[in-house]
Amino acid sequence: MRRIDISRRTLIKGIAATALAPAFAQTAALAQTEKKPWWLGNGMPQESADTPKIALGISLQNGVTEKTIRSLVQIGVYHTFSGGPSIPWTAEKLKPWVDQLKAGGVVLGNLMIDGFPKTIYGRPGRDEEIEKIRQSIQAAGKVGIPVVEYNFYAHRAMEGYYEEAGRGGAGLTGANYDRMKGLQPLPQEGTHTLAEMWANITYFLKAVVPVAEKANVRLALHPNDPPFPLSRGSQQIMATLEGWKHLIEIVDSPSNGITFDCGVTREMGEDPVAVCHYFGSRDRINHMHYRNPHVIKPYVNYVEGFIDEGDVNMLAVMRELVRLKYSRELNPEHPRAIDYDRARGPIHGYPGGGGYGGDLYDVAYAKAMLQAALILEKEG
Repeated sequence: MRRIDISRRTLIKGIAATALAPAFAQTAALAQTEKKPWWLGNGMPQESADTPKIALGISLQNGVTEKTIRSLVQIGVYHTFSGGPSIPWTAEKLKPWVDQLKAGGVVLGNLMIDGFPKTIYGRPGRDEEIEKIRQSIQAAGKVGIPVVEYNFYAHRAMEGYYEEAGRGGAGLTGANYDRMKGLQPLPQEGTHTLAEMWANITYFLKAVVPVAEKANVRLALHPNDPPFPLSRGSQQIMATLEGWKHLIEIVDSPSNGITFDCGVTREMGEDPVAVCHYFGSRDRINHMHYRNPHVIKPYVNYVEGFIDEGDVNMLAVMRELVRLKYSRELNPEHPRAIDYDRARGPIHGYPGGGGYGGDLYDVAYAKAMLQAALILEKEG
């Protein structure tokens, strides 16, 4: 008989995996039945059908792994989003991701779509791109992905970012228009006026929103971030509150909504609670970014620090979302760079950006704000 040599480490890993398997199965079952897990207890309110769903992003391009699911579920996150594949999407491509996440108790609530520059710039060939987007929206609807997010800027003003040192040497993300003011347009992009960009997105929305409505999918346009006045010579349609309001008027439909970012709102010098109410009361917030910058000068200079710092009253924003019964995903985004993540990686792409440790800090804070808002709402 062949001798089987099982090391102590292998045995422990096997026992741990066996012990965890029922927990994953139970989490998945509870997520599908909405039955309360036994470990939650009764002391604090939790997410429900009528509350925001705290979500973190993942990368689906290399598939869904148990490690990915554990990294979410262990910190109490049951909703996620990701960048999508190349267009056109197909249901056959998306369904395994949705099913694998669902089996681990996680809902894929938002997929970012890109790869349509001719549409953005109004160039020949945009109809072919738009048809691919229409097919992608239909595929998302078939597999139950409720939100498709997108960007629509001629150039994103990333050149204005820089790293700033915060408390204890933590990495913060600064943004200053002076760092990129006067940069020349890129040949592949050119320069575009507001009138051009509004004409291009109007053409786009009229072509895709009816498809999204039929597919039971909501579109979420992210605002220009940073909201600088010019971006390599091009004007930005989503860099003002007036622009956000105009967008949802082009095609009046819940499928034509925004990603409400309370951080960008403050960067523009606006009141995040009032803006939240404007779009939320019209049911046009289809995704939510939850972060807290300190603004030196609206539109042109700010520093994004930890979520518990900055100029936004984060509890007031969460309370408004709860009052409005906003029930889609809320992403406490842009984790700060702390030494824990610097030593381990990977680090998120922004200067001064962090990793999983920073995400954990932001999620815990967002959960506390949600629970506080739910308690205050119940108490009246």
